[in-house]
Amino acid sequence: MLDCFSLKPQTRRIFALFSAYKRRLGTVLALIALSASLGMLTPFLLREILDTAIPENDTTLLSVLVGGMIAVSIATGVIGVAQTYLSNIVGQRVMHDLRARVYRHLQRLSLAFFTRTRTGEVQSRIANDIGGVQNVVTTTATSIVSNVTTVLATVVAMFLLDWRLALFSLFLLPFFVWLTRRVGAERKRITAQRQGRMADMSALVSESLSVSGILLGKSMGRSAELAERFTRESSELADLEVRSRMAGRWRMASVQMAFAVMPALVYLFAGFSLAGGSATITLGTLVAFTQLQTRVFFPIQSLLSVQIDLQTSGALFSRIFEYLDLPVDIEESADTVHLTPGEVRGEVCFTDVSFGYDPDGPPTIDGVSLEVPPGTTLAIVGETGSGKTTLGYLVARLYDTTAGQVTIDGVDVRELSFASLAETVGLVSQETYLFHATIRENLRFAKPSASDEELEDAARAAQVHELIASLPEGYDTVVGERGYRFSGGEKQRIAIARTVLRNPPVLLLDEATSALDNETERAVQEALDRLAEGRTTIAIAHRLSTVRDAEQIVVLDRGRAVERGTHDELLALGGKYAHLAVEAGMTPA
Repeated sequence: MLDCFSLKPQTRRIFALFSAYKRRLGTVLALIALSASLGMLTPFLLREILDTAIPENDTTLLSVLVGGMIAVSIATGVIGVAQTYLSNIVGQRVMHDLRARVYRHLQRLSLAFFTRTRTGEVQSRIANDIGGVQNVVTTTATSIVSNVTTVLATVVAMFLLDWRLALFSLFLLPFFVWLTRRVGAERKRITAQRQGRMADMSALVSESLSVSGILLGKSMGRSAELAERFTRESSELADLEVRSRMAGRWRMASVQMAFAVMPALVYLFAGFSLAGGSATITLGTLVAFTQLQTRVFFPIQSLLSVQIDLQTSGALFSRIFEYLDLPVDIEESADTVHLTPGEVRGEVCFTDVSFGYDPDGPPTIDGVSLEVPPGTTLAIVGETGSGKTTLGYLVARLYDTTAGQVTIDGVDVRELSFASLAETVGLVSQETYLFHATIRENLRFAKPSASDEELEDAARAAQVHELIASLPEGYDTVVGERGYRFSGGEKQRIAIARTVLRNPPVLLLDEATSALDNETERAVQEALDRLAEGRTTIAIAHRLSTVRDAEQIVVLDRGRAVERGTHDELLALGGKYAHLAVEAGMTPA
């Protein structure tokens, strides 16, 4: 729970969300002030009707006063519509800005953040947390100003009518404010628990109702257990919702009851005053005052409720700002370099490169130095956990080195612009990801401007055009969630076609055929061989048969390059590579 000192910076950040819309907000505030001022005229017009126009039978004055009341009602109604329209425009723009800021910031975070964060948790922050503050952002800000303006104007009018009645009506207000703050603090605590539970539910739904999750649940016979787990999560969330809505309800009900009986007490107070001989309180003054009293109690009650909403939303804003405050550990250089497409030779060098996921743990990559001449293939092999994928990902700058440097054509990848790096390095991994969209849209994700002819040429190069053309809807076939309408080899070839469209001079193959059967592997490998022609290729290999023709093979062991050479040279060396080859059945033991 935020204390009073940490709440101030957060409040400033919330108000800063509106800073880009000062002009529109100024217009809204002006309309609010005008509406509040006009609204204060009605009780004074009513007093004149009751104390002057009717007792004196002055029909002309009566008509003017009644006409004034009608005009005020019409004017305040029109102003209210305009105010609501403008405030909702501002609120929705702020919501859009907030959603976009969170999404853009998440896009800037490194791969490391997403490997340690549940997808459902991220989705919950964007959908549930930002959605939860929508009412506060769109209506609460203007509601506060409107109610404060109305309360101030009404209180002034009440004192102008009769200061004694005003003091009598408002003496309990400080106690109500204190009571409301306690209710708000309680609801804020419950809201923080509720949002955490909603994040857990989002994560469970995202994981268990995806295609992979359904397959795992059914194949393991755990569907019933997952349903029971979801039921428990939902039940706990329902309990928290009830607790949130009922927190302080009796205390708030006592405030509402006090406001409801105050007009009756004012009549009692005025009656005793008149019985005591006071003649300053006229019937018109009393009726006008009780009308003002009704007008002031509603916005005060609204402000007290808003205070609770603001304290409650503080928990949501804390979760949103927590994501916005996540450090971006991979930034573009201040003086970025952009490699000219078509002129990139593709020379990749690792110079004394080290990297570790845990600063306090052993390094995943430890002092690796390698040179990959342009147009050649480097194969990285080793046992599971040796750092193969990590070393490859350093080339694409999915992670930044903790020591040493990775260069392309002599330029440190940390100095390259993100756009240039994406144009230069193409990645094909074993975890093929296809969007729930058409094949055409999936291919154009790599190159939005690609023509249909370019799409077909890329598909032919990846040996998947004939398959696509044989489908009833061809390239307009929807691939399904994560591409589950296609086999592993078909998805992989579509992904290869997507990379062919980008035509990168440096190709990174991350165990691209390790999950395929032998026959499918041969088809995909042939497509990869075509793709690698004339490119610098770094192949992270699980199956040694796919890299035996590489110009250079490096064996990693606990993050260190312990052997390097060609297939034959490493077999003759009789070291770790030879041992791996024996295990793979590539040479007699």
